[in-house]
Amino acid sequence: MAAPLMGRGGGRRGRYRPMSEINVTPLVDVMLVLLIIFMIAAPLMTVGVPVDLPRTQASALNQENEPITVTVNPEGRIFLQETEVTLEALVPQLQAIAGAQAPGAPERRIFVRGDRSISYGRVMEVMGTISAGGFSRVALLAEQPAGRPAAPPARGQPSGGAGAP
Repeated sequence: MAAPLMGRGGGRRGRYRPMSEINVTPLVDVMLVLLIIFMIAAPLMTVGVPVDLPRTQASALNQENEPITVTVNPEGRIFLQETEVTLEALVPQLQAIAGAQAPGAPERRIFVRGDRSISYGRVMEVMGTISAGGFSRVALLAEQPAGRPAAPPARGQPSGGAGAP
């Protein structure tokens, strides 16, 4: 910061001058505090029904908008987002959600999450009901392993890379 220099005379002219610089230190402090608050609060905002998803080696899908999530918990109960529904009420509620979106918008993807311990038949029953209701973009969700490579090797290439024996 620059301090005003006094001239030789040191008269009244140079005694008081308004400071025209902005002090950004408080602004930076506030922004850092907000950043820390949002970093801590963001993972807490993802709520849902707790399920133990199976692991897969498939890569993640790109999403253009938020999908609709249907969850089958370990007891076999069905949840649309976080709300419990019956199998008979699932399709009418999905159609109500799909009817609420803008006309001409692409069909929203529906993700089906099934607990690892649940019967495969129960998950397929839910997916079949959704498909029979006229929804074509239905997909299963699985948990990705922690140490998985970013992309699978191309066909015909060794999985260890160029220098692998």
